[in-house]
Amino acid sequence: MARWDPGAPERLRQAALDLFGEHGYDAVTVTHIAERAGLTRRTFHRHFPDKREILFAGSERLPAAVSEAVLAADPGLAPLPAALSALREVGAAVSGTVADSGRRRAIIESSTELLERERSKSAAITAALRDALQQRGAGPSEARLTARVASIISEEAFGRWADGGGAFPECFDAAEAALHAVLAGDA
Repeated sequence: MARWDPGAPERLRQAALDLFGEHGYDAVTVTHIAERAGLTRRTFHRHFPDKREILFAGSERLPAAVSEAVLAADPGLAPLPAALSALREVGAAVSGTVADSGRRRAIIESSTELLERERSKSAAITAALRDALQQRGAGPSEARLTARVASIISEEAFGRWADGGGAFPECFDAAEAALHAVLAGDA
């Protein structure tokens, strides 16, 4: 087994996705993943703290990225357009680096534990949006509501994108248009 394999994280990700798809998330162990990837458990733990993090690796950087994007948005933008601009920008960057999004989404939706982790990730992003909007001058209530609405649009956009709905910016625009239609009573 390779000890210092620069391709180890991707091999582990692919092995995990394959195994989760074949046997279900709960039935797969770190040992199974490492063996399928031709690596050791130690190598697995060098790259991921646990099997759950294979699906969420890097997500801890999203709140800071979203906050920075909100704060860098045009100062003349109202809170909702600033939040949407930031989420569109960060989402486009993330979508360019994520592979197998449809399989990842199906695996997450099959597990209560993973759904809870996904909700925690979403809550952290929404909190970062709220805080950044307040730094831009929005009041607490306006920032909280704006962050929640913007997060709903972003989550819908990622769902559309993961389902093969096209490029992320197009999916984001479609999700935003769908929410406007709902609010206008046109949907």
